[in-house]
Amino acid sequence: MIALHYNEALDWIHSIARFGMNQGLERIEALLDLLGNPHRSCKYLHIGGTNGKGSTAAFVAAMLEEAGYRVGLYTSPYLVQFTNRMAINGRDIPRERLVELVKKVKPLVEKIAADPVLGQPTEFEVVTALAFCYFAEESPDIVVLEVGLGGRLDATNVVQPLVTAIATISLEHTQVLGNTVEEIAREKAGIIKNGAPVVTEAGGGALPVLEAVCKEKQVPLYQLGKHFHAQIETQDVGGQVFHYRGLSREYHALFIPLLGDYQVNNVALAIAAVELLCDNGFSISEATLRAGLEKTRWPGRLEVLRRSPLVVVDGAHNLEAFQGLGRGVRQTFAYGKLILVLGILSDKAAENILAEILPLADRLIITKPNSPRAANPEVLQKIVSGMMPELPCEISEEIPAAVDMALKQAGDEDLVLIAGSLYLVSDARQYLKSCLV
Repeated sequence: MIALHYNEALDWIHSIARFGMNQGLERIEALLDLLGNPHRSCKYLHIGGTNGKGSTAAFVAAMLEEAGYRVGLYTSPYLVQFTNRMAINGRDIPRERLVELVKKVKPLVEKIAADPVLGQPTEFEVVTALAFCYFAEESPDIVVLEVGLGGRLDATNVVQPLVTAIATISLEHTQVLGNTVEEIAREKAGIIKNGAPVVTEAGGGALPVLEAVCKEKQVPLYQLGKHFHAQIETQDVGGQVFHYRGLSREYHALFIPLLGDYQVNNVALAIAAVELLCDNGFSISEATLRAGLEKTRWPGRLEVLRRSPLVVVDGAHNLEAFQGLGRGVRQTFAYGKLILVLGILSDKAAENILAEILPLADRLIITKPNSPRAANPEVLQKIVSGMMPELPCEISEEIPAAVDMALKQAGDEDLVLIAGSLYLVSDARQYLKSCLV
């Protein structure tokens, strides 16, 4: 048996990233076959889309957990620590269990990597295999499984789910998924399987693609705004109250603590998915559903960390997410000046993102997310000076220093908004929480 410690296990997992990204199911299928196909032992709700996958997964998991079920949850990326990515009933995989699974999987990964036809499995494939092994050993009642990238060729797309949920679909990862919403929708629709009904909040050019695939697979497609509906009743810094009318149920005055109007669409998608799960043997009462939603937490999304000055972090990382962030800020918060701490990744449409968020800002501090794909702050500053030369703009590449700079510039009635990447938000959250200890 391999001698291994937690940090060494993580180092090995992350070292695989140097081999890059290589989509396809051949390697994950071969790896799972060597492991005894652990993914076949669980029931799944599979969630794809562009934005909102993680929040939808969190809502579903919270409702099912409140109903007494053991619920596995697989999401990416992580916000605080690696073990966040695979959890059961809100508890991360224990570090020692992860180490044991790495010991089991590592020699098999190396065996596949030596195969001249298959080649090196990707980091996401390895992590997904680890998650499938963990859930197979723990035997939860259901696993809520979030797609990583795309859908058709994503490593999670080896399961046969009970229900498929597809959140919004917009332009992202165009170098991999396609240059139009329709092309991207075809990739996302690759998770649709025979026998698994589909719920979606996607619209526009993506919808006809989903309709065509569902027709081909002979499964029903339920759409937000047509088959299920959600209407915001009230919203403030404490949360949102909304009315839901669904496939067979209707609820008044449901409450969620998550902010942003897009979260009401996400929770509607989650409730519709749960309705379909109830057609597959699950049972959730109205009281249970309400309690689960009220307890849902999904950090790093319009999350309030301080009140004076108001400090909000958000993992928005693409144009659609920044559009939702802008609406959320305008609808939810009252403040004097807005000091924006921004750091994005280099593979994002910087000009479009900046055009969306800069009009909200009174001051801008550009920093650098902890990622090898981080955009160069000086390049961003040059773009900003061309778009809004009157906007005070500074650079502070170290995230703690950027946060401190923003707090010093903010009065008690001002808003410090930290956004642009979950890598940035993760470090900023940890720094701010350490300051409060």
